[in-house]
Amino acid sequence: MPVRPRLVVASAFMLFLELALIRWTGSNIVHLSYFTNFVLLGSFLGIGLGFLRVGRSTRQPYYSPVVLAALVLIVFYFPVTVDRQAEGVLYFTSLSTSGPPAWAILPVIFAAAALVLMGPAELVGRCFPELPRLEAYRYDLIGSLTGIAMFSLLSLASAPPVAWGLIAACAYGVLLRPRSLGRYLGLVTFPSLVVVAALAVESFAAGALWSPYYKVTYQQHSFNGVPIMDIAVNGIPHQQAIPAANRLEWERQYALPYERAAAAGHLDDVLIVGAGSGTDVAIALSKGAKRVDAVEIDPKLRELGGAFHPDRPYDDPRVTTHITDGRAFLERTGKKYDLILFALPDSLTLVSGASSLRLESYLFTEESMRAARDHLKPGGAFSMYNYYREQWLVDRLASTAQQAFGHKPCVDQVGAGQQAVITAGVTADAQRCGGEWAGAAAGTPPPAVDDRPFLYLHGRDIPSIYLIALGLILAVSVIAVRAVAGPFRRMRPYADLFLLGVSFLLLETKNVTGFALLFGTTWVVNAVVFAGVLVAVLAAVEVTRRFRTPPLPVMYAILLGGLVLAALVPNAWLLGLPVPLRAVCAVVVAFLPIFAANVVFAKRFADTADATVAFGANLLGAILGGCLEYLSLVIGYEGLLVVAGLLYLGAFALLPRTARAL
Repeated sequence: MPVRPRLVVASAFMLFLELALIRWTGSNIVHLSYFTNFVLLGSFLGIGLGFLRVGRSTRQPYYSPVVLAALVLIVFYFPVTVDRQAEGVLYFTSLSTSGPPAWAILPVIFAAAALVLMGPAELVGRCFPELPRLEAYRYDLIGSLTGIAMFSLLSLASAPPVAWGLIAACAYGVLLRPRSLGRYLGLVTFPSLVVVAALAVESFAAGALWSPYYKVTYQQHSFNGVPIMDIAVNGIPHQQAIPAANRLEWERQYALPYERAAAAGHLDDVLIVGAGSGTDVAIALSKGAKRVDAVEIDPKLRELGGAFHPDRPYDDPRVTTHITDGRAFLERTGKKYDLILFALPDSLTLVSGASSLRLESYLFTEESMRAARDHLKPGGAFSMYNYYREQWLVDRLASTAQQAFGHKPCVDQVGAGQQAVITAGVTADAQRCGGEWAGAAAGTPPPAVDDRPFLYLHGRDIPSIYLIALGLILAVSVIAVRAVAGPFRRMRPYADLFLLGVSFLLLETKNVTGFALLFGTTWVVNAVVFAGVLVAVLAAVEVTRRFRTPPLPVMYAILLGGLVLAALVPNAWLLGLPVPLRAVCAVVVAFLPIFAANVVFAKRFADTADATVAFGANLLGAILGGCLEYLSLVIGYEGLLVVAGLLYLGAFALLPRTARAL
């Protein structure tokens, strides 16, 4: 295969394989639902090592399909799932699990991801010396965009993992040229068949569906003649589709919002966020709702509810379904409601590409509850309920509602598992409390806000489990780089490129989380943001190739000016704009520093003496950037801009004098 199409195919495969690994391992290892960037960091290490290995070995990277097959078999036979049947929510995987413990399985996943991705990266890196620097980078970006597009299309089609395995098998078959038929069959064909076969067994298992977010499994049964459908996602018990009458009889929390809301006697319009399989919708209809907007982020959960819920609530003409993020719906709609319900909206997973942002994180901030208040009719009420498990969490949410609505909410705690219902009328007269809430206990954390939307984090710190894991990741990365690439002095001339990689990862994280707030935490928004970042990078490369750009000191000044602009434009102001204008302003604010940063990188990269080592150093910087991303737990997402700015200043200080005139 000629070098240019080979580079595009290898780059597309590399990014596709990275996304597939993140998605599939997180579906079977419950710990990875809360460490989504764990596999990402392993991928960065592998990609960096693959580039650094170029020139040090001429052997084909047959190890990649072999390790992938071993990883698939290990995860297939030793999945990690939650083994408790009672309801609850997970905080940093604190519930007991079945399968290998985190300390045993997570290092295996990290090392395997690095080794698997090192193979395609080595194939990409071998193309770089055959082309001019920026031309090679250009085709690498085109391939990366192709990989994102392929994975996004498969997500849109809800394709099962066997489709990912077939694409991986074809890519290995095309890219790994056989030196002998026996070696090819043993090291490429056989491992690929193992991967496809194992994923086919999982894909076609009874009761398994694949949404863009989860592996969804369901089981239908009956209890005392009552039909029930149990739904689990990524091995975690998640929902039950039960007739409304039985749910109201068995669990009091579902009736309390209608008892506490003064408007419950005339429910013309009801909004349910977290509609899921439809039980909350069925209850609203049974309470006399005339129109229900049912918001659910996962299309497969809605599909299961439409097909199997005993009450068939989604067939009712009074119900309108919206497949989107709940916070985004609140920010876009102009409707007013008599009752707004946040109905157990626990995603049980993180936004891909963000270390600590869950799909529902922006729902539980003070700004979100203010948005809910603004969408209530006179006399309307807001209510939320869940199994909170911690008293401080109940108090924190009640305090958030108090701040947003300007008066104390009704707080009812019922049943086991710290079940609680928090109801706030648009005014104090719009709610009917059974008793006055005593207020938050001493030591209750303040309300979560959009800049730090970490509801389940009690303090302003980084949990020790993260610190230990990140320390081990950095230690393993240093040892692996030394073992594969040799002395670190090879990368010393490219220390500025290393820092560019660190800061760019932080900048990308800030944009992913920012767009999630502005437009929703849906997989579509996430894919568009990642593609947009690559398009901005590609545009920077094309501008650098075709036009005379300002010298690097000027570009650094433009970059820092873009960071200052991003810091000065508040998200609250952007959220107040109409969606089309919001999109334009958000793109300008977010992508100006990204474009400038990549003009800096392209100009510097074009002048390097060793393209593969320089590119590898930049990619390895992304590992440190992924670790520093956890600083957002302490300083918030806006604080990441400050850290990125300081790192860019450091990169400029390390810029060789000969490169300053570029």
